[in-house]
Amino acid sequence: MGEEGSACSRGHRPSLAVKTSEGGSICLVCFCNLISCPNSPSVHVSYAISQIAQALGDPLFLHALRQFHAHFLVAPLVDSLSFRSDEEIGRQTIELIADLSAVDGAVARDFIARIADRLSSGELGLGRCHIFTLHCFGMLLDRHADENPSNCIKVKEALVSNLVVGLHLPSEEIRGEILFVLYKLSIPHYADDDELFFRFCPRLLYLAVEALLKTQNDVVRINSLALLTVLARKGHFKDSFDDDKMSNNEKSDNFTQAECSAESSLLSLFADAVKGPLLSSDTQVQIRTLDLIFHSLSPAIDFSRQIGALLEKDVADYVFEILRLAADNDPLLQACVRVLGLLATAEQAFRQRLAMGFTTLVRVLRYVAEIPFHPAQSQVLRLVLTAISNSPGVVSRSQVEELSTIATGMFKRHSNGQMGMLRETFCTLCSTFGLLLEASSSRGIPNLPALVVEALRHAVLSSLNLPSRSDDQLLYALHFVKESYSYWLKNHEADPDVMEMREGLLELCENHILPSLQRFVEEVEEQDIVVGILEIFHLVLQQHDNQSVKFAGSLATSALFHLAFGCLGLYPSVQIKERVYLLLGLVAERLLGCENGKSISETAIDLPSDPLDLLFLLGQKSSNDSSLIRSQSAAFLILYMSSLYNARIADDKQILASLEQYLLVNSFNISNGLAGSLTLTQLIHLYSLSRVAGNEYQTPYCIEAEKILFQLMNRTNWDLFFPRIHKAAITWLFQQDGLTIPLSQQLLNSCRRYNRLHAIDRGSIDEMSEVHIIGELVKSGDNSAARLLVFLVKRLVELNQEDEATAVIDVMTAIINMFPFASNQFLLNGIGDSIHNVYHAADFSPRILLSCSLLFFNLLRPANPQLLSDQTAWLSITIKLISFLAPTLAINKCNHEGHLIISILSLILYHSENQALKEASTAIIFNSTLASSMHAIVQHACSRGPALMDHDEETSTGKTTLLVLFMCYFSLRRLVMNTPDSCRWQDYLPTISTTSALKLPCINCQDICRLIHFGSSSMKLVASHYLLELLIKISEEKRSNPHEIKCSVEYLQSLIALLQGLVFYSDIRVAMNCALCLSMILGWENFGWHEKQAINKDKWCRVIMEELALLLGTPSLASKTFTNQYKPAVYIAAALLKSEPTPRWIKSVFDNACISVIINNLSSINISVEIVQLFRELARSGYLNQEHINRLHHVFQACRQHVYLEIKKKRCAEEKFEQVLDVLENAPNVTRVLQSFMLASNTIVNSHLSQHQKLLEEIEGFIRELNNEIS
Repeated sequence: MGEEGSACSRGHRPSLAVKTSEGGSICLVCFCNLISCPNSPSVHVSYAISQIAQALGDPLFLHALRQFHAHFLVAPLVDSLSFRSDEEIGRQTIELIADLSAVDGAVARDFIARIADRLSSGELGLGRCHIFTLHCFGMLLDRHADENPSNCIKVKEALVSNLVVGLHLPSEEIRGEILFVLYKLSIPHYADDDELFFRFCPRLLYLAVEALLKTQNDVVRINSLALLTVLARKGHFKDSFDDDKMSNNEKSDNFTQAECSAESSLLSLFADAVKGPLLSSDTQVQIRTLDLIFHSLSPAIDFSRQIGALLEKDVADYVFEILRLAADNDPLLQACVRVLGLLATAEQAFRQRLAMGFTTLVRVLRYVAEIPFHPAQSQVLRLVLTAISNSPGVVSRSQVEELSTIATGMFKRHSNGQMGMLRETFCTLCSTFGLLLEASSSRGIPNLPALVVEALRHAVLSSLNLPSRSDDQLLYALHFVKESYSYWLKNHEADPDVMEMREGLLELCENHILPSLQRFVEEVEEQDIVVGILEIFHLVLQQHDNQSVKFAGSLATSALFHLAFGCLGLYPSVQIKERVYLLLGLVAERLLGCENGKSISETAIDLPSDPLDLLFLLGQKSSNDSSLIRSQSAAFLILYMSSLYNARIADDKQILASLEQYLLVNSFNISNGLAGSLTLTQLIHLYSLSRVAGNEYQTPYCIEAEKILFQLMNRTNWDLFFPRIHKAAITWLFQQDGLTIPLSQQLLNSCRRYNRLHAIDRGSIDEMSEVHIIGELVKSGDNSAARLLVFLVKRLVELNQEDEATAVIDVMTAIINMFPFASNQFLLNGIGDSIHNVYHAADFSPRILLSCSLLFFNLLRPANPQLLSDQTAWLSITIKLISFLAPTLAINKCNHEGHLIISILSLILYHSENQALKEASTAIIFNSTLASSMHAIVQHACSRGPALMDHDEETSTGKTTLLVLFMCYFSLRRLVMNTPDSCRWQDYLPTISTTSALKLPCINCQDICRLIHFGSSSMKLVASHYLLELLIKISEEKRSNPHEIKCSVEYLQSLIALLQGLVFYSDIRVAMNCALCLSMILGWENFGWHEKQAINKDKWCRVIMEELALLLGTPSLASKTFTNQYKPAVYIAAALLKSEPTPRWIKSVFDNACISVIINNLSSINISVEIVQLFRELARSGYLNQEHINRLHHVFQACRQHVYLEIKKKRCAEEKFEQVLDVLENAPNVTRVLQSFMLASNTIVNSHLSQHQKLLEEIEGFIRELNNEIS
């Protein structure tokens, strides 16, 4: 140091003294001499270095130093660093070198060059100075990497050689510094070529690995790992691990004999060396070690020996342990998984280790599965897949469930767009899930089938619909579907939880895969995709059950035949051809029967791909060629199936021409049985359908070919309905006059089958397709089906073939049950004569008589009365039925047949109301024996008293009584409408002078009241209707002849009490009938004084009115229950208001307050006809004031608008008849049918007007009356 402007005390030139901003100067020569002298006191050297370091912060000093003396301090500092062992001075020197190098890049390069020269020129020792020099060199290389300091090193090979030799030194610290320097020199930025380090391998590798093995210092480990990783990336490990790569001479050039021996164990040494770093507590050391393992193996072409050595040293166990403890440390987790992926390539050696670490992999998969596009997802899945594949027993039940849940979640999030997934990950996930299903531990897991179905759905949807879909993804998804179905096939019988899985699989195939097939064919996707889909469909259809039949139907109705031949046209390969025809054959087997599709499957290779070629095949003569005959049978079946599902694969004209050609050249094959009856059936079907299409376009046809076909139909055994037939085809056949005999035989065969199957298991018949088709033909009426059935019955009865006749009758009954108005067609074709013949046959069994009765009942039920005009036949039938019924009815022992006959007679009486079957109904009405038996049954029922409640329609006597009541009801209506003068109505009322019994099949008022009071609910309903009809006629008679109708006061009181008690009965129909009866009685005008007193003193009428007012005033009026409950009482209120005089108490019930509350509770939606009628009578009686009228006007106006809207919305529905009368179960349906006719015949309750129309009419009448009063 010196003063400004003067030289130093040593006399050095002033130019070498650098000035500072504080006014002093530093003599650089003195500084260099001081630090360069080994004998200089350490204190002085340390101080001097600190002063220079401090002066560097002075801009003036720094500027002068850089401009004039930039490199002056380089050599002295390097010299000082190389011989001083003082720790502090060494640290200060390195820091000063770093500061000077940071100031000027040229100075840094100079430092690097000089230190490199120093390290190259002499051997390294154990002194601290060598450590300082190496550390400083490494620091400079690290900090100035961007300036390409490699060019400053003159003798790189000597430098590296000395450094490699220095690795032999026992000092761990110096080895660490050397390793760091070598690492920096080895990275591509410094190493101009790889040959430099290659010449020192494997010696360098061995020494570096040995250093890694011996050290416990994480810093040294990191330096060693860094160097080794760079060398591994350059491929030096590959060459060093390969003993055959280097000759003995080459080894001798670089190593001593001991080193050559040691090198041979480099692989083992490496395996031991990586264990320590893997156990380090420093995560970075673990990650770098895993990277080293990965890169040391990756470049090798065949590294099985290296992996084997690592596995022998249990390195895999260390990696699995790190992975287990990695938690959510993503870098460490990824490094572990990457190494395990390489180790897994040694399947046999790694199998046991992978099995032991499987639990860890499952936990890791759970973590990475939640993170979109996690780098380790795919690799972890591959490891899981490998583990399950190599060791199927490694996965436990709980792990299967967990892995299934994880996979399902991944598929779901991917399908919903919540989480992306790499293509490789998706494919591996599909394979993993499919392999899980093959594991034995997957059986018996309750929720696994549901998980599989959900996973499948999301996997298939994502592979079909996502924009990122690839063909690989779809192929793996389809493979997953096949694996899942195979799982179902293996386990569905033993595991009930798996049974429901198939429904989800079929839903997936039907709703998603099948629609996509058409799109794939249109877009000409890869052939493998189409093949995969067809294989799935084939696999699904192999199981023969209802679900597979349903799926086959879905395929057939989804343009399968168009798609099939589209595939054949787009993919002209044998694989596609075979797969398509095998699928078509299997679809035919499922839809038509187990054997029917074999002709397609067996000739799949021989069949052409073009539909026109199939037609050409039919036109070839095949009498001596069995192979051609089989191919023609397959062609017929394909055309037949396609026509059934309206999927024509060729033009109708071409099909017709081919069929005609076949008939002209190959009819001999059919007549001699070479082609088989099934081929004839299909030929008939196709020809008929082609003729229907030809008629539409006036296509000419070959008369000769048609004649041949009709001859074959007459001479050959064939089955019209087997397997199935198109509706248009069978309609055309039944319109041909020349086919009466064969079609009659076909109908008879179908009736036999129906009867046979019905006798075996009626549950197996669900609207048999054959009978349904025949029923449609009969209903349409444009063909001969009805005529032929009627003809069959008549002919079979004449031939005394009872079983066949019964079968035909049962089919006719079934047809009417399916199509009620088909009865009109049977009537038009003279079914009455056939029924007459059955009933009058001498030796027929009760079985055919029962079937005939069932048919007769069903004919009458929906029949048009105008068609029931054959009086002679119906009268004879009726008399015969009465003769059957009378003996059993007389002793009250009616059986099933007797109940049915009573029902038939009741329907005859019902139709007589419309001027039909008048003579037959008269025979019923005036049959004294029948009337006497019916009276006896009614009297017997009345005599039971309260015990009658236990005899409902479920019991034999109760059923008989109920049906007799129906018959009495219809008899009464027949008398009222057609023969009103045939009876005295006074006889129906009990009086003191009445002693004679009724001679007609009717019931007097007293007995019917007993039945109403004591009978069951069904009996109450019929009896109340009967009483209503009776009182209607008595009321009419009382108005016309008031003195002719008399009734005692006591009976009148008891009748009123009975009816009052049922006004609020639970069955609204009974309650309404009783209320109407009571209102009629209250409306009788010419009561005597005693009768009027009895009514005025009756307190129950007031109770009913109070209950009515309470119901109408409650806010719950809108509910249906309350709406129905008040209606009967309204009729009684109207009758009381009309009566003269009006009871005085009624004014107190319907006072102003009560009426106001009722009106306030009204709205546009709860007003009924009865409500309007009540207010109409209240207005007539003067109970409404002006405020009430105004409010009612407003409410009724709103109600009318609401009704108009409802009428617009409502659609007229056709009247539906119940399907009744099975052969075995008929009685409950019989009573329901008769009940429906009884309810429909009640003209008071059931008007021809709809409820909306009646309500509008009542409102209009109410408003009109008020307007008339005002005017």
